[in-house]
Amino acid sequence: QVQLVESGGGSVQAGGSLRLSCVASRHTFGVYCMGWFRQIPGKERERVATISTHYTGTSITEYDDSVKGRFTISQDNVNTLSLQMNSLKPEDTAMYYCTAHLLLPTNRCRVTAADFDVWGQGTQVTVSS
Repeated sequence: QVQLVESGGGSVQAGGSLRLSCVASRHTFGVYCMGWFRQIPGKERERVATISTHYTGTSITEYDDSVKGRFTISQDNVNTLSLQMNSLKPEDTAMYYCTAHLLLPTNRCRVTAADFDVWGQGTQVTVSS
């Protein structure tokens, strides 16, 4: 089973940027849907963005409406996932988790936390006003 390790969280003022990274222990292209979820205390973990990358390198990305146009998910190589976060808002403050699930049998990314079965340890993002 793949293992995931995140890095890149921190504190920033509103309007600033952060870049999160996630390193997987094995090749993910064509095998895993990769994604970022976030969670604040007392609330359910919510999807931020997901990406599925074909063996050819072609990717399909999906974003929650709250981050569209501000965040960009990408797979820089076969085992590294990134989340570029721009124009950060205080409501983006949360623990961010890298996650994955096998693409088979549907070859599409799922949307709820329960559908993902591998999680990193999380990295905190704090945005001050």
